[in-house]
Amino acid sequence: MIAVLKHELRTYFNSLTAYVFGAFLLVFVGIGAMLYNLQAAVSNFEFVLSFSSLVFVVIVPILTMRVLAEERKQRTDQLLYSLPISTTDVVLGKYIALLLVYMVPLCIIAVYPLIFAQYGDVYLLTSYGSLFAFLIMGGALIALGVFISSLTENQAFAAGIGIAVILFNYFSISLAEYVSSTALGSAIALIVLSLIIGWVIRHLTKNNLLAYGVSFVLIVGTLATFLIDEAKFEGLLPNIMKKLSLFDRLDIFVNGVFDMTAVVFYLSAIVFFLFLSVQSLEKRRYN
Repeated sequence: MIAVLKHELRTYFNSLTAYVFGAFLLVFVGIGAMLYNLQAAVSNFEFVLSFSSLVFVVIVPILTMRVLAEERKQRTDQLLYSLPISTTDVVLGKYIALLLVYMVPLCIIAVYPLIFAQYGDVYLLTSYGSLFAFLIMGGALIALGVFISSLTENQAFAAGIGIAVILFNYFSISLAEYVSSTALGSAIALIVLSLIIGWVIRHLTKNNLLAYGVSFVLIVGTLATFLIDEAKFEGLLPNIMKKLSLFDRLDIFVNGVFDMTAVVFYLSAIVFFLFLSVQSLEKRRYN
């Protein structure tokens, strides 16, 4: 894992990737600080982080699009499989390298509240609590980007899908107000989700029986629950969209509450997407 980590770090810092990523993040946070802390004279630096979270829609897919897709395109993934390290070590090495690239501009951003505190009353605990949430939220989005990159060898496609997924997650709270809140609409959405889960399992394992079996069980369970107690599906789809929002949980920290539930959610998302990335690579190794 250490060898993969060192190789990835050399690759990022010997090219423009790390510098472009850091520049985008610093510029966006700088614009937010200028609008909120300087022009509006607001002492809450955490508002800047909430404003700046939109930049993840662009910078995370650009950072992660090549991490595994390029390996597949150039067939260098075959070399990784021949090394005396596990697939988990490969994924963790690449992920930690991305996380370190992400943390470099965050170390600079962490100085901002201390500077502003010299000229006014800045709520440092809330600012650094929000910065911590900003860190682990970014880590969860990077893990999502790594998984998307593992599904294809086309970097542009990986970036496009990443932007679409993260953008949807960013606006999921707003979109939840416009989706169907009826029991039937929620049931249909869960059936579609069951089919998507089956497709993902089939793509990762190439096991048609397992994929169809999981989809069938989920669909039958959904229909049975719907017929037994239709009221349970009322408003279920909007609630799911709200619960799965990574960005909405950042606002809890911005409002001055250190929410351990949100921390566990972010860490669970990281583990989940890295696990899927490992399974995606394992499938390719055995194929």
